[in-house]
Amino acid sequence: MSDVSPKPATGPKNAVVILLDSLNRHMLGAYGGEEFQTPNLDRFAKRATRFTKHHTGSLPCMPARHDILCGALDFLWKPWGSVEIWEDAITYELRKAGVVTQLISDHPHLFESGGENFHIDFNAWDYQRGHEGDAWKTRPDPSWMGAPLQSRMGHHMPYDDSHTYFKGEPDFPGPRTMAAAANWISDNANHHDRFMLFVDEFDPHEPFDTPEPYASMYDKDWTEDTHMIWPPYMQGALEKGVLTKAQAKQLRASYGGKLTMIDHWFGKVMDALDAKNLWDDTVVILCTDHGHYLGEKDIWGKPGVPIYQALGHIPLMIAYPGVAPQTCDALTTSVDIFATLADIFGVNVRQRTHGHSLVPLIKGTKKEVREWLLTGVWGREVHYVDKRYKYVRAPKDVNAPLTMLSNRWSTMPTHFLSREQELPLPDERAYLSHMPGSKVPVIRQDWQAGEGKPFWAHTKFRGNHLFDLQEDGAEERNLAGSGLEADYAERLRAVLKELEAPDSQFTRLGFA
Repeated sequence: MSDVSPKPATGPKNAVVILLDSLNRHMLGAYGGEEFQTPNLDRFAKRATRFTKHHTGSLPCMPARHDILCGALDFLWKPWGSVEIWEDAITYELRKAGVVTQLISDHPHLFESGGENFHIDFNAWDYQRGHEGDAWKTRPDPSWMGAPLQSRMGHHMPYDDSHTYFKGEPDFPGPRTMAAAANWISDNANHHDRFMLFVDEFDPHEPFDTPEPYASMYDKDWTEDTHMIWPPYMQGALEKGVLTKAQAKQLRASYGGKLTMIDHWFGKVMDALDAKNLWDDTVVILCTDHGHYLGEKDIWGKPGVPIYQALGHIPLMIAYPGVAPQTCDALTTSVDIFATLADIFGVNVRQRTHGHSLVPLIKGTKKEVREWLLTGVWGREVHYVDKRYKYVRAPKDVNAPLTMLSNRWSTMPTHFLSREQELPLPDERAYLSHMPGSKVPVIRQDWQAGEGKPFWAHTKFRGNHLFDLQEDGAEERNLAGSGLEADYAERLRAVLKELEAPDSQFTRLGFA
């Protein structure tokens, strides 16, 4: 458990954290991508430390934000949820330390069941409305004259109404969020002794809806009136005929259009930082929660497959005052962002955390801060990653028992499933347990084989996988079953024991 006594701040006065959701590392110019234009992200990279072995931790959206804001992996214990009563987001301690914190976001899950209290300890928060599932409008704008959008799996989405209120590029949620961030910097940067601005931008997450010129920028051959903006969540969409080659190309191009659009508006934030000359006393962190499959291995969206590199190997760039642009090949993950901010501002939180500050890597006083990391989605495979190998451990037989520990019994909000379909409620078998590092009682519920599975655990497993990321970056040669797997299985078992993972994880993964 973290020491809650004060410690000296080690770094710059201020921090700006910009999280772009579903940002694909391999599509950024700064990481060698040539398919889409990202001039402002590349511009930022020219003044930053560019991390080359940064990986996801807990997935997807809200679990990843829990990693970053609370510093603790949660996918071993629960699927998707709020800040729990035994823990604090870093913003709570920053406020106590006199650091002004501001959230600017268009991310709807922050304000829905399962994510609704991450914003409360910011000094102020600004929610730009209308993205994806945001329940913003009850009917479309009657003056709307544009073409209809592609529907999502035949379901009416809040976005179907919201997008009719966007009359031009500046009205889209992503541009509005970035403009609000730039304006906040311009209006407030010199009025606070210390501040942290957290920009949680939902782009380039789907829907990949953009105005021209972005909508047609990367697919000149598309002749349909309606652009493809909702990817299917599945493996084998081309093979099974769910997508034609033209539709697959269009979906990828639509993602690229949104990426280039949000890159343009990210440039506005860069301009505000330039105008206020904040680079001398402000650390700027550019990160994401995960990538997004756009046809790699014929996978689309974020379906129930192992976390391949396209999804789990993510970008991280940090501009640190007084440090020249550089590349860092150390192994890092999302909880390390929390630890870095805590180190810079000299704060601790009361819960047990799992991250390591990246400041020593940036300053060159250390070459490594961790030898391994874990990443995964609750109820699915657990992934052990080191600098060379990725070991993917699937349930041995049936995906049971499945355990959730939480005092805020909520999960991913969906708009086409009932709450009963999303996550079963605790029943008479529930009992009080404890989280590692806490004496606060927590509700524990175990589900056995044959019971209705919670939402995230609905998947067909394909056994264990072991990839040599150094020699097989495309992850085409599965080394599971070799003598090397026994070594990595024991490493994973030891790490789960160190983290005090629930005993059910050992059982379902075949370690018991």
